[in-house]
Amino acid sequence: MDSFQKKSTASDLLAEQESENALPLSGLQHLAFCPRQWALIHLEQAWVENRLTAEGRVLHEKTDLPGQSRHHDLRTVRGLPLSSRRLALTGRADVVEFRPEPYPVEYKRGRHKPDDCDLVQLCAQALCLEEMLGQSVPRGAIFYGEPRRRLEVEFLPQLRARTETLAAEMHRLYQSRETPPAKPGNYCQNCSLLNICLPNATAESAIQTRWNRLQRQALQIPA
Repeated sequence: MDSFQKKSTASDLLAEQESENALPLSGLQHLAFCPRQWALIHLEQAWVENRLTAEGRVLHEKTDLPGQSRHHDLRTVRGLPLSSRRLALTGRADVVEFRPEPYPVEYKRGRHKPDDCDLVQLCAQALCLEEMLGQSVPRGAIFYGEPRRRLEVEFLPQLRARTETLAAEMHRLYQSRETPPAKPGNYCQNCSLLNICLPNATAESAIQTRWNRLQRQALQIPA
């Protein structure tokens, strides 16, 4: 085997190993929304579909079928595979417009959320595109289904840092196989995993209360 073949084989093995270690880019949206939701889906393989998730799934099935089109100088690619070796992420973009710089567009069924979970997912797509294409991706957009309009997102340093931090945290949780305790809030009511998560019973405060009770019982200390 000559040196070129050895280098090619080593490169292929490295790429295969990196691919095996990559985590779904879409998991960043789950993690930013709720770390426990991410763990239930990606560690414990729990999933329950409700009306909101079903509507989102149907929307993506319509928008991210692989293909491309061109209108004058605008080229649109749908279902574009994405990956980042640096962040060990893999996924797919609903739509990427080339204007000529890449411009990712993510489709969501509902409205703009008060948290940054959708923004993080879109930013991760931009970071993948920059690494894959060697081009700057300064902005993109999220198309929300209820107002039926785009929200343009600028990928500022703070959002990029937040996305990279979440990617590192996702890999840490995956390696530790840790399912965080629940943090109950109003957002729990729309989560399809509500009856699996049981946030009021699995919150850190509830777990600590039960642990204290068991300790008192074991030591026969009155409550």
